[in-house]
Amino acid sequence: MGTFLNPGGNNVFTELVAEQNSGIFVDKTDFIGKTVDRMDAGDFKLIAFTKPRRFGKTVTAHMLASYFSRGADSKALFSGLKVSAYTGTKIIDGKKKEITYEEYLNKCNVIYLDMNIVNARYNNLVRKSAKIEEVIDIVDLTEYLVIRELKEEPEFAPVLTKAGISNIGLNEALSEIHQKLNISFVFIMDEWDLIYRDYQDDKALQKKFIDVLRGLFKAADGLACFSLVYLTGILPIKKYNSESALNNFDEYNMLHPDTFAPYFGFTDEEVTEISRLPRCHISKERLKEWYEGYKFLMYDEDKNTEDEGYEADGNNDEAPEKYRLVDVYNPNSVAKAVSRRKCGNYWSSTSSNEEVIRLINMNFEGIRDDIINLISGGRIVFDCESFQNDMTTIDNKDQIFSLLVCLGYLGCSDEGDFLRSAYVPNREIRSALSSIVRKQPWYNSMPVIERSEKLFQAIRSLDAAKTAEIIGSIHNSPYVSVIGYNREEALVFCLISGLMWCTENAYNSIRELPAEKGFADLVFVPKIRADLPIMILEFKRDSSAEEALNQIKERDYAARYRKDRNENEILLIGLNYNSLTKEHQCLIETVQGNLRN
Repeated sequence: MGTFLNPGGNNVFTELVAEQNSGIFVDKTDFIGKTVDRMDAGDFKLIAFTKPRRFGKTVTAHMLASYFSRGADSKALFSGLKVSAYTGTKIIDGKKKEITYEEYLNKCNVIYLDMNIVNARYNNLVRKSAKIEEVIDIVDLTEYLVIRELKEEPEFAPVLTKAGISNIGLNEALSEIHQKLNISFVFIMDEWDLIYRDYQDDKALQKKFIDVLRGLFKAADGLACFSLVYLTGILPIKKYNSESALNNFDEYNMLHPDTFAPYFGFTDEEVTEISRLPRCHISKERLKEWYEGYKFLMYDEDKNTEDEGYEADGNNDEAPEKYRLVDVYNPNSVAKAVSRRKCGNYWSSTSSNEEVIRLINMNFEGIRDDIINLISGGRIVFDCESFQNDMTTIDNKDQIFSLLVCLGYLGCSDEGDFLRSAYVPNREIRSALSSIVRKQPWYNSMPVIERSEKLFQAIRSLDAAKTAEIIGSIHNSPYVSVIGYNREEALVFCLISGLMWCTENAYNSIRELPAEKGFADLVFVPKIRADLPIMILEFKRDSSAEEALNQIKERDYAARYRKDRNENEILLIGLNYNSLTKEHQCLIETVQGNLRN
């Protein structure tokens, strides 16, 4: 049992299982069965699974290590989990065999490389100016650390210490073991892309690293050494020109999640179960508002085409392929919110925020305006084909959006081929991005920010004509068209996005707020300040602003604030959109909360 060869003992996954009665544990061990199905299955045994920070990459890698590693004793750990129900069929020793989850349980030689650990050791060596003859850089150290443990294994030592092969690379070492002992390995590398992120300016080091990986996973003698290879990271596998450096990997990422979409975070069904736990004091709706929004279409062979949410692939006229929409939440943030009993921004990361700042300030093709509009609730279509899967080969806006999706700062929906529609997925990310944007020197001069200020001031000064004019300008923007220009929903979006930059920190916005008689379309309530007005809005289409305003008064949407003896001024705002004339109408009235009894 070692650090890199056949790890055992406690890790993040085993701790989560052990504390599942008091913490947040979502059983995704059925993923193990999907990797078992790929054991010794040609190129299908090569899997790359990349997703943003804090989306469970290390937990999954530790789970696989705990299952496969000879250095662990995990039967009791997995016996009550989903993987224990696994059954399958494999060709073993030339014969077809029905297997259960126990077939490979703690029976494989596992090489587990956490590149964060390797990097920490390398930095420690640099600080101490240590001199290890075999170590020149982090790539050499990676090979050295694994080979050292291979040589310490009694079964492998005679093969690797005989004359003539004492100074060999990892590929050669594993090939010797495989050829002489007929032993194959499960290879797990967590944070495979660390060198492309932390050493992004060292092109020679990156090439050296990818050459090592090519030797292991593309060369025939290297590939034969492995029964399964599993890479995790944030960035997809690096491309050189238009070709992937390791194009034989079956790769799944935020741009192309495909059949593994449910494993990119907590699903909507899983968060529903979490919200029902006695220790969860946050509603499902709040968790959804803050942390959901990563939506993926996943092929579902068993899906009924009459089910709600069914979507067909328009490229297949004879037999439309069937997909279902998978809603994914940030798992780390959900767990923290439940633990701390408070939804908030748990996303903050100095390093990734600095990367976003760098990307935005490149300002390719007016990307600052696009980011502002995305934060305000808009969508932007981009092409991800030219993305080189790194942080430095960036020379157009499409590549920036592709990178921001991989980093988790944007969600995207598949528009066919390489086209994606980018959006800000949830309140947590909107908070993180708006915080970044507000600190930039160009923030106050952005037209959208100026428009937000003007809209808020027009409403506060009861200038209905100016309010209608500004809403019309938002309604006519390309960012509204994606939600249906002529729908009432578009007007709601106009107000939320138009006021966001003035209200985000000071107000709570509530859609369809229950009132004494019916539901108010949209209400803005100050979080603390008594000098800010409560704004109650009703929207109509092809009717009149008078009818919208009268509905607010007749159904007494302001009653709850009078009952609370709220001291804030209350603004009643009626809005109407005429789909024939394309005109917007607005009426605004004011009442004082604690004077109307």
